[in-house]
Amino acid sequence: MSIKVIKPGLATSVQDAGREGYYHLGIPPSGALDQYSMKTANLLVGNAPDAAVLECALMGPELEFQSDALVAVCGARMQPRLDGDDMPLDVSFRVRAGQVLSFDYPKAGARSYLAVAGAIEVPMVLGSRATYTLGALGGVQGRRLLAGDLLATGGAGERAREGMALPRSLMPALDKEVLLRVLPGLYIHRLTAEAVESFFADCWSVGSEADRIGYRFKGGDPLAFVPREQPFGAGSDPSNIVDACYPIGSIQVPAGLEPIVLHRDAVSGGGYATIGTVISTDLDLIAQLQPNHRARFTRVSMDEALAARQDARQRLARLEHLLNN
Repeated sequence: MSIKVIKPGLATSVQDAGREGYYHLGIPPSGALDQYSMKTANLLVGNAPDAAVLECALMGPELEFQSDALVAVCGARMQPRLDGDDMPLDVSFRVRAGQVLSFDYPKAGARSYLAVAGAIEVPMVLGSRATYTLGALGGVQGRRLLAGDLLATGGAGERAREGMALPRSLMPALDKEVLLRVLPGLYIHRLTAEAVESFFADCWSVGSEADRIGYRFKGGDPLAFVPREQPFGAGSDPSNIVDACYPIGSIQVPAGLEPIVLHRDAVSGGGYATIGTVISTDLDLIAQLQPNHRARFTRVSMDEALAARQDARQRLARLEHLLNN
């Protein structure tokens, strides 16, 4: 069973839940930027929630199916079309051998997730099929899809059923302006008190330099750092420090001008002060922001961050329960 790539789209890649456990070696987790949408698409076709899917950014691919398949598309509102006919989002549907699946431009959101019953089968690398292009790991030869690629798929399991739908109550919001919850970071004291308040008060716009490595935000007031004599080993920029680790979701502000939120393909450390970390649940929101969409940041406690993570897990568990009963 295979799928032929006729057109690859803008930045289509194989992703799953990611390869955890190697960040200390400089290998990021990668995986779907919007984990919730990836998992819902998988559940709709009877896969394990962490199975490999196609992540389609802004402009989707054109795919010819070499055999019958059951598929589902979740995430951004990129209308799927089968031989030119509109097909539903967030609902599993059949594709027959020889049919071509394509996508419209997104009317909301930035990334869609195409799950195929049986999952996309590419070689496992360090326990994951996720594509990490900077390191040429996983996916199809460690890169985005190209025209002519053939994607193998596994056999559909017993839970694969046509017409399985994501309940409206469990659909994610795909807003053009979002509120991102931030756990203040180890180096937020490097900002002046006025700069800290300004960072959380301003509304920031997504820059064009938004990708799987990180999202750059623009349009807020410059952030001042507390004056100091830079320590040996730190750079001359006031935002520089002696090297430190970067968690996924961490926020750095080079020169105090434009915050950058590091995402799932980011490097694991460097010489910029991280003023906070966007909580893991809200990284899904960032994944669906297009350039010029807007975001505000708000402070939360560790207890609030853990509660948000638990809420997200319970939400996914409700969907699994509904689909299995």
